[in-house]
Amino acid sequence: MTGKKSFWRQSSIAKTTVCERKNTRCSKHTALSGPIMNKAVFLDRDGTVTEEVGYLSDLTMLRLLPDAGAAIKKLNQAGFKVIIVTNQSGVARGLFPESLVHEAHARLAQMLEKEGARLDGVYYCPHHPKAGNLHYTMACDCRKPGTGLVDRAVKELDIDPILSFMVGDKWSDVELGQRAGMKSVLVRTGFAPDDSGNMRPEHVKDPDFTARDLSETVELILKDVHR
Repeated sequence: MTGKKSFWRQSSIAKTTVCERKNTRCSKHTALSGPIMNKAVFLDRDGTVTEEVGYLSDLTMLRLLPDAGAAIKKLNQAGFKVIIVTNQSGVARGLFPESLVHEAHARLAQMLEKEGARLDGVYYCPHHPKAGNLHYTMACDCRKPGTGLVDRAVKELDIDPILSFMVGDKWSDVELGQRAGMKSVLVRTGFAPDDSGNMRPEHVKDPDFTARDLSETVELILKDVHR
């Protein structure tokens, strides 16, 4: 792979992409210096970039959604940082080890690379407030719609939330975007907006955009930034 490596590959993923252990907040790092702030598109993983399969406990279940690679490539070419932010409570629930999350993200990066696309960061939360694995059972601010993952990416990658977008198939993704000061896009490729467990909270406003898939999402984003 030539050029700049994906962010998660630059150092230990356990140190750079996961909200740390028993802390109730993500560990913080000094913001990078520089006068230019980056625009970014934050993407949910399951149901937005990859097929929704419930809990991804087997890497053979990891499959890109149609045209997801091409859509991310367009964002790369348009100068957006592209960052995955994903809840992986299957770790806390004891359904799979945290190492499998690392492996899944490594494979996802390889799949995207084959389509000429790249990720600039992968941030995940392995926690759950009530799950059985005591090592990961906690109230944290990195579990979406908490903003901990986005806050950390903003600091580490010099991102301006006002110039950025949050894309996902769940209302928690929309709420995260609104909390973080970004525009939000609700996609229809994973959980439907009225599915059980994905009901819209009363306090969550309409998303800025609704799209059938990631490809249409990118069209809407590029049109919006060029208005």
